[in-house]
Amino acid sequence: MQATIAKAAEFRGVGLHSGVKARMGILPAPADHGIVFERSDLPMGENRIPAQWDRVVPSKLCTLIENEGGARVSTIEHIMAALAGTGIQNALIRIDAGEVPILDGSSAEFVSGILGAGIRTQDAPQRAIRLKRPVEVREGLAVARLEPADHLEIDFHIEFADAAIGRQDKALDMANGAFVRELMDSRTFCRQSDVDVMRENGLALGGTYLNAVVVDGDKVLSPGGLRHADEAVRHKMLDAMGDLALAGAPLLARYSGNRAGHAMTNKLLRALFSDPDAWEWVTCPSELECRLPGAGVAAYGPVNAPALIAVA
Repeated sequence: MQATIAKAAEFRGVGLHSGVKARMGILPAPADHGIVFERSDLPMGENRIPAQWDRVVPSKLCTLIENEGGARVSTIEHIMAALAGTGIQNALIRIDAGEVPILDGSSAEFVSGILGAGIRTQDAPQRAIRLKRPVEVREGLAVARLEPADHLEIDFHIEFADAAIGRQDKALDMANGAFVRELMDSRTFCRQSDVDVMRENGLALGGTYLNAVVVDGDKVLSPGGLRHADEAVRHKMLDAMGDLALAGAPLLARYSGNRAGHAMTNKLLRALFSDPDAWEWVTCPSELECRLPGAGVAAYGPVNAPALIAVA
């Protein structure tokens, strides 16, 4: 069955790239509503943006969506991953700025807020998107691929010159709360040299060593070091989870990413939906529902998270 958040959960923080303070709430929504962002600082009637693959516009280093009137919300990938990972298909996300707060750089605080507020099952069947044949996009050394599977699986490969990251590979079956157990607390990462370039270009204005893992060669500059030895590839998988959620329903597919990022995953979804013979809608029977990413997650209860979370 479909699900929404049981009551509102509120988050406050700054945008990673803009540095602008934002207040954001996840609110319950009816069945078949989907995930929709609402800019409370913009006029009514022009301020809602569906979280869908075809609303994504080119952006540096994050996922940005825009409606027909030009209203935008950026850096949505971590909250989208949290919603997908907890099995929330319907929610209104009200925000008073143009960028989602970065919080600690992962999805952990969003997941904590969602589980603290509770998950409410709705009287409407859950539908999913089943892959019928493989779809792949390439750009230089980067590859993103979807192929048929009984439920969502993600595998990822990254390779960086910095020894603190190096080469990392990871594959996960995303069923039954794997996102909460394995990925949600993995933070965004970058190299110190990239930070300098980004700030020269007006990006990463809200970034700190506390909301991103910053590396320099073989050194991890962020206090406390890594949460996982392979935190970087885990975060890339977290990002992929959020970007794939823009399909509008759970994917029954295996996603493979090799040096892929936000833009590549969106190109992959565009390639998928441009080919009507590559996919189909299915209504999920109970034996399939129990293999979806958010199945059983509510049993974990609230998750410890360090930053401000106000649950209404």
